[in-house]
Amino acid sequence: MTENTDHHAPEGLRTRGTLLVVPGRGETRATYTRLGRRLAADAYRVRVVDAPDLDEGDPAGSLTRFGARLAAAARDSGEDGAVRPLVLVGADSGAVAVAALLGREDVPSAARPDAVVLAGLPSGGAASVGGWEEELDVRTACPAHRGALTEDTGLRRGALDEAVPEALLTAAYAGDIGVPALLLTGDADPLADREALARTAKSLARARLSVVRDAHHDVLNDMQHRSVAAEIVTFLETLRNELVPVVTVDSSAW
Repeated sequence: MTENTDHHAPEGLRTRGTLLVVPGRGETRATYTRLGRRLAADAYRVRVVDAPDLDEGDPAGSLTRFGARLAAAARDSGEDGAVRPLVLVGADSGAVAVAALLGREDVPSAARPDAVVLAGLPSGGAASVGGWEEELDVRTACPAHRGALTEDTGLRRGALDEAVPEALLTAAYAGDIGVPALLLTGDADPLADREALARTAKSLARARLSVVRDAHHDVLNDMQHRSVAAEIVTFLETLRNELVPVVTVDSSAW
């Protein structure tokens, strides 16, 4: 039975929306505890699901099963279903699965989001990250996150060496997801293809590509996690305001 990890808005505050967080290769739901708590503190309901199982031999079936699981997670996230806006937040292969799913016409209605956050979209092909210390260096420079990953007995080490199915990568980069999108990448991520990300962002009608200085592959959990969470909250609040920025800079010396 698939389980989820929930982070609730503070008691007494009205929930401002629902976020379904989809982990990437090798990660567990525990990887996103810090992010989930921080976003929930801003009165968003955060539900972390299990990482998708992407089958190279059956990419279409993988997306169908993934979509059904997301729909179930959204439907029972609240007494009356998900509080809108519903935003899907994917990392690594989770971001690939989210983007590829939304490029299809048969997305379950309960899983169809109002917006997406795609973090750490990987480039094509298999990578060779070496041993555990080398994998940690690819993932993050944050001591707390490195410690959490190392102590997580459920985390599958070496998973970043596994190639994401090429058909799903193509669908993720070339498809039309049809909703506002925030793309996040670290400028120190060796698994990222910045040119492909820029092309994808430009091809989408309502997309923003935010590059995080000195961040590695785990851009949601690296040293800059506070600023990244703030960027996500800014996106969420802008979404609630019909994509009109809530704050604009009139004058600045920095």
